[in-house]
Amino acid sequence: MTYENLDAELINELLADGRASLRSVGESLGVSVTTVSNHLQSLEAAGTIKGFVPVVDYDTLGYDVTAILQLKVEGEAIPEITDRLKAVDRMITVYEVTGEFDIIAVGKFEDTDSMDEIIKELLVEPAIKESNTSVVLAAPVECDQFELPVAEE
Repeated sequence: MTYENLDAELINELLADGRASLRSVGESLGVSVTTVSNHLQSLEAAGTIKGFVPVVDYDTLGYDVTAILQLKVEGEAIPEITDRLKAVDRMITVYEVTGEFDIIAVGKFEDTDSMDEIIKELLVEPAIKESNTSVVLAAPVECDQFELPVAEE
């Protein structure tokens, strides 16, 4: 097994079960616990693996409104606006993008009233020249991760 394949297989094992013990991962991959630990530490040090977090279903917690905000922003104000969006605890994703809009943000809200309140607070910013908000009706896939390809040996 190559170094790259081991890293990919280790990541795939953790995607399947992020709470798996080093021992069970090692057994599954046919390597020692020390090898798993060393590779995991290397992946974390490189920033490839940035932590282990639970996958939260916000709908079950009452955050069943998802909104996508598209913003046209004066160029020099983009970093300021993205920082402001990052500071809003309901925003789960913020992108600087190419195309018609400059920023796309995704937020989770308890209801349309709370969504409206937070969005209106953001839109008073004079650097935001135009906005478009879409409410998600269904999310067949959301925040999904994919397994890495592993080369055949």
